[in-house]
Amino acid sequence: MIFRTFGWSFAITILGLILGFVYGSWEALALVAVLSILEISLSFDNAVVNARVLDRMSEFWQKIFLTIGIAIAVFGMRLVFPLVIVAITASVGPIEALELALNDQERYHDLMDGAYPTIAAFGGMFLMMLFLNWVFAERDEHWLTWLEKPLALLGRLDQLAVVVAAGALAIVASLWADEPGTVMTAGVLGLITYILVNGLGELFSEVGGLGDDAEEAAPRKRGGGLTSGGPSGLAKATGKAGFFLFLYLEVLDASFSFDGVIGAFAISSDPIIIAIGLGVGAMYIRSLTVFLVRKGTLHEYVYLEHGAHWAIGALSVCMLIGIGSHVPEWITGGLGAGLIIAAFVSSLVRNRRSGDEETGEVELHPSGV
Repeated sequence: MIFRTFGWSFAITILGLILGFVYGSWEALALVAVLSILEISLSFDNAVVNARVLDRMSEFWQKIFLTIGIAIAVFGMRLVFPLVIVAITASVGPIEALELALNDQERYHDLMDGAYPTIAAFGGMFLMMLFLNWVFAERDEHWLTWLEKPLALLGRLDQLAVVVAAGALAIVASLWADEPGTVMTAGVLGLITYILVNGLGELFSEVGGLGDDAEEAAPRKRGGGLTSGGPSGLAKATGKAGFFLFLYLEVLDASFSFDGVIGAFAISSDPIIIAIGLGVGAMYIRSLTVFLVRKGTLHEYVYLEHGAHWAIGALSVCMLIGIGSHVPEWITGGLGAGLIIAAFVSSLVRNRRSGDEETGEVELHPSGV
């Protein structure tokens, strides 16, 4: 199971390290390894959320996400995206941007840094909307009960997520941004993108019968969680619903990638090294997503999804703060990893308690108590 799921990641790791060594000897090889670890640490919560969405997709759309999607993630976001940003910022063509990246890496780095407020505003708003829509929703299971229950009650106010996100954007743009108008525009576009893509996905899910009723009809096990197989085959998203879930996942993945791509420039300014290192890390995130789906891990460890969403909320706040003041990558990655580890441990404790209660019921039953 491990080798079948992570086999391609292992192979890409070896290839990436070889390419790094050929491109720039031992120093480049070391940078590739560090960048791979950076990408994995910053995007672990991405894998958890991806797995939750991927579990709703048909086998066809799962394969599309894991083939075409990985090409977009590795080549599009890790290689092409920085060049496009520099080309727009410096008002040059893509070829000139590539030449700038290869021959004047200091200026290339400065241009990417200059573009960070715009990128962070778009990605931060998209991720904040994802987090707020989740935390304001009512659910049966709560991890941080003392916090999640009151927030779910507040969520009964219509469009509260939009109000909170827009308010946060206005505060950040007015207090910290050097170019408030640009930051506001980018943030509003991120908010609109989330509403549009998420709304279309929900619309076609309902049309295709993949709504809350379908998920409620899925087989369940004791304790209220879904079985390891997830929703039944009839509840899997196909056609237009599958397409918009795929589109949603790609935008979500891109939003997570922004912070990793920008953070990579603190380690290396070479676009080739960055593309190789982050590409290797992205492969592991894809493999981890598949592993979580096939093992039914999110259904077995129910608080993992909670931890991932809180990590997304923390990342969105870090990105918005980063518009005015740099937030070290170890803080961003550490917050995400810490929240997910805490959620995993809480899930283990919950499962053990549930097992003890079921055992107690079996032992008491014969005595007639």
